[in-house]
Amino acid sequence: MNYAYIRVSTEMQSYEGQRYEIEQWSRRQGREIGRWVQEKVSGTQKLEKRTLGKLLRRMKPGDTLVCTELSRLGRNMMMVMSILNTCSQKELHLYSIKDNFELSDSLNAKIIAFAFSLAAEIERNLISQRTREALAAKKQAGVKLGRPTGPSAQRLLFEQRKADILRLRAQGMTIGRLARRLHIHPNTLSRYLNEFKNIGFEGPESPL
Repeated sequence: MNYAYIRVSTEMQSYEGQRYEIEQWSRRQGREIGRWVQEKVSGTQKLEKRTLGKLLRRMKPGDTLVCTELSRLGRNMMMVMSILNTCSQKELHLYSIKDNFELSDSLNAKIIAFAFSLAAEIERNLISQRTREALAAKKQAGVKLGRPTGPSAQRLLFEQRKADILRLRAQGMTIGRLARRLHIHPNTLSRYLNEFKNIGFEGPESPL
């Protein structure tokens, strides 16, 4: 029986691209896909917790597993090699379309599988290293990284109600009670008040 395996990492990704490639491959090869298996999961997730693990346990000698590329099986060399080893021990066939790779009993096929998975891991490490170096260069150049800073919602609320807050404080209302009314942490409100303790205010009183 021919099984097709599709994996995406996030909700933002679609199964359709991989499904289309496998359908085209099956037409060219004259092979009918008996069952489609797909899952949304990180390739670093342990095999026994993935649908792929359950599928491999169910497959029988002579069955075929088709995927678009070896990286769909796992995101690191050891996981890919472990899966290929499982397929070999269970006498399963495996086709990786983009890699143009077929797992068989030949030593050459196993060496090629190792090379593919090793190259993929090296490339991911290089990308990660280049990203870290680029971020370090930006930081050294004085570029601020991360989310842009700006007034928080609590700060804006304080600015809008500042006159009322200061007036009620002058009338004896505690910081704790004011903070509960404004849904601001007492320590945060106290800090804002300290910043404006020397600022005067005018205007009609309005209830909080």
